Amino acid sequence: MTPIITLQQLTFQAQQLLHYPDVQIAAKQVTFLQGASGSGKSTLLRLINATESPTSGQILYQAKNIAQWDTLELRRQVLLLNQRLFLFPQTIRQNFQHFYDYLDKPLPDNAQMSDFLCLCHADFGLDTQCGVLSGGEQQRVFLAIALSLQPKVLMLDEPTSALDNQLAETVLSAVLNYCRQQQITVLAISHDQQLVQRHADAIVAISKE
Repeated sequence: MTPIITLQQLTFQAQQLLHYPDVQIAAKQVTFLQGASGSGKSTLLRLINATESPTSGQILYQAKNIAQWDTLELRRQVLLLNQRLFLFPQTIRQNFQHFYDYLDKPLPDNAQMSDFLCLCHADFGLDTQCGVLSGGEQQRVFLAIALSLQPKVLMLDEPTSALDNQLAETVLSAVLNYCRQQQITVLAISHDQQLVQRHADAIVAISKE
């Protein structure tokens, strides 16, 4: 399989020095990162979209060092959904608008936005205030916005942590099926081992050293 992301001798200095394995992430597949708490999985996702900078080594995206990419263009193509939700206390439509403005992309029409909300089992009206939604509902809205942005790589950090097991499976199945249909590469973190085993095309082990 053609690699879309390559890690080479990568380290990051946090409370301790994190060493990452030399890994190639295959394009158009679903890859999960596995490892103990504190092994640097979430940090790795931030390194890949240039939210953090490596201490040494390099990350290649499409065979080009990410340090050589324009940061905004990199983040248009390699989109990270953190565990922390970044929804504004405004309507769902306004939240779509904020993310599209940040990435300098034209906003989809109402029907398209609604379709993505339905795909993520977040079929609320676009004028719904995000502040009145539960944590799980906000998580699904956040997923819908991310999918609508059509990245080449979607990085998911515990994307269903606020959902019960049954809903988590339903939502993640819908999201990953869509990504496979659209040939979007997925790099994800989940502590739900059964969910990982059901959906992973590949698993990368990250360990403390």
